[in-house]
Amino acid sequence: MMIFSELISVLQIELKKDIAQIRFLLKKNPGMGYARIVEIGKEVGKKYNIKLIMNFPKEGRIEEFEMYGKRDLSLIVDYERKRFPIDREIIKEKAKEMLGDVQTQDAYMYENKEGVRVFTKDWKIDILPHSLHIWTEFNENVTAFCDWLMENAYQMKKKE
Repeated sequence: MMIFSELISVLQIELKKDIAQIRFLLKKNPGMGYARIVEIGKEVGKKYNIKLIMNFPKEGRIEEFEMYGKRDLSLIVDYERKRFPIDREIIKEKAKEMLGDVQTQDAYMYENKEGVRVFTKDWKIDILPHSLHIWTEFNENVTAFCDWLMENAYQMKKKE
């Protein structure tokens, strides 16, 4: 199993276990509900040495419980990294190959940093040497691409 696939699968299981508490907290005290979601993400991420952040970029998304752990995630892999271990062009080619009709561009190119943005008119994925930000649902292709990124752009192998 690839790291990203496993990570989101574990995240979804852990969120589901606590969904009753999360729903209750969100009604009573939205801040505490959100804090619990963040906490679960951190706990899951820690096992992989990743800081995992669930994002709710649009109003109302926090109420879409069935989508928890299935979209809008940030994975902070290593704050120190400024460059990819592979050429950005390889990442762009792989994105087009695996995701089909997408656009790619260099992003965040300043202070000797680099990054790649993969996007359509509806969603985007920001790929930085230190982090990955996925602003879409994780369908089969997106998940496979993120698995490829974890292994190649972040050189993360599954610990046996």
